[in-house]
Amino acid sequence: MTVQDALRDGDIAATVSSQTIVVKLGTSVLTGGSQRLDQAHMVELVRQCARLRQQGHQVIIVSSGAIAAGREHLDYPVLADTVANKQMLAAVGQCRLIQTWEHLFSLYGFQVGQMLLTRADLDHRERFLNARDMLHALLDNGIIPIVNENDAVATSEIKVGDNDNLSALVAILANADKLLLLTDQPGLFTADPRTQPDAELIREVHTIDETLRKLAGGSVTGLGTGGMATKLQAADIGRRAGIEVTIAAGSKPEVIQNVVAGNSAGTRFLPLESPLESRKRWILAGPPPAGDITIDTGAVTAVTQKGSSLLSKGIVRVKGDFARGEVARIYSVEGQCLARGICRYSAADLRRIAGAHSQQIADILGYEYGPVAIHRDDLVVIGD
Repeated sequence: MTVQDALRDGDIAATVSSQTIVVKLGTSVLTGGSQRLDQAHMVELVRQCARLRQQGHQVIIVSSGAIAAGREHLDYPVLADTVANKQMLAAVGQCRLIQTWEHLFSLYGFQVGQMLLTRADLDHRERFLNARDMLHALLDNGIIPIVNENDAVATSEIKVGDNDNLSALVAILANADKLLLLTDQPGLFTADPRTQPDAELIREVHTIDETLRKLAGGSVTGLGTGGMATKLQAADIGRRAGIEVTIAAGSKPEVIQNVVAGNSAGTRFLPLESPLESRKRWILAGPPPAGDITIDTGAVTAVTQKGSSLLSKGIVRVKGDFARGEVARIYSVEGQCLARGICRYSAADLRRIAGAHSQQIADILGYEYGPVAIHRDDLVVIGD
C-alpha cells in the first residue's frame, strides 16, 4: 500500500468547502523539547497536513526551528550569545530545515517552496503585494509554502521571537480561514499550569483584554524565543482580520485535523468578522483614495451588478499618480462615483493597459500582476 492509499483509507470525512489553513510550528514542537529536530514527530505533522490536502484544503506552514537546526548541524558549538552568531546559526539551519521539510512532504507526494520573510516585507505595501502574489502562486500550483522569519538578517525578530506574529501576518497575506499556533502547551490557562496544577484550560475566547494578557507567560522549554504572550498578540491580529485562531499542543494526536474539523482542541479565538468584510472596511475607512479610474458602461454593469472584478478592458481614464496597492475611486463616464478598490497596478501601468484585454497585459508592460486591474475581493461598491 502506498502512502497516498493509506491517506485515503484513513481519511476522515471531507469537509464541504475548501479552507486555507496556516499552521505555525514552534521550536519546542519541532524538537519535542530536545536539542535536535524530532523528525519522527515532524513526519506525523506532515501526515496530518497531507491529509488536509487530500480533503481539498490549502495548507501553509510557518516553521520555527532554524537556529535549533543550525546548532544541531554544527554539532552544538560553544558560541557567544551574540546576534551575529544567531544569524550564522539561522543561515545554516534554514538550509537544513527546508531540506527536512522537502524530504518529509515528498513522502506524501507534495512539493514545498520556501518563503523567507521579515516584518518589513509585510509592512511595506509593494513588498506585501509581491509576497501575496508569490504565496498564491505557490498555492495555485499545488505547492505547500514553508514560511520562516528570515533570521539571518532580521535582528529584532530574533530577539522577540516574532514567528507567532509573522504567522498571523501570513494568514492575512493568504486570506486564510484558520490559523493554528502549535506550541508546547495545550492552550491558554486560567493560571500558570507550571506552578498551579488546578489551572483550567480556557476553551474559547471572545474578547482579549488586559486580564487575559496577564495570564500569558513565557516559553516552557526555553528552546524558542516566543512565549504565550506573542501567541496572544498573534491571536489578536488574526481575529481582528476575521481569522479563527487556535493555540494548541503540537504533541496532541490529530491536533491539526481536529482543529480544522471544528473539534475541541486547545484555546480557540473567535474572529470578529469575516476576512472579506474586514478588508472592505479598511478600503472604506482607511487611507484616502490616491486617484480616480473612469470605466465604460460594460464595466459599470460588471462591477456594480454582477460582482465582477475590474478588468483593464473596461478602463477609459486614469487620474492621479498612485502606486500598486493604493486605493482608487471608480467612476462612470457620467461622473458618478461607483466604488473604491485596491489597485493591482500603478496609475502609470493602468494608463498603458487601459482598453486592452487581460491577455495583452504582459505583452504591453513586459510583466503582469494578474489578469485584473482590481480584484472583486478588493473592491467595495458605493454611491455618491
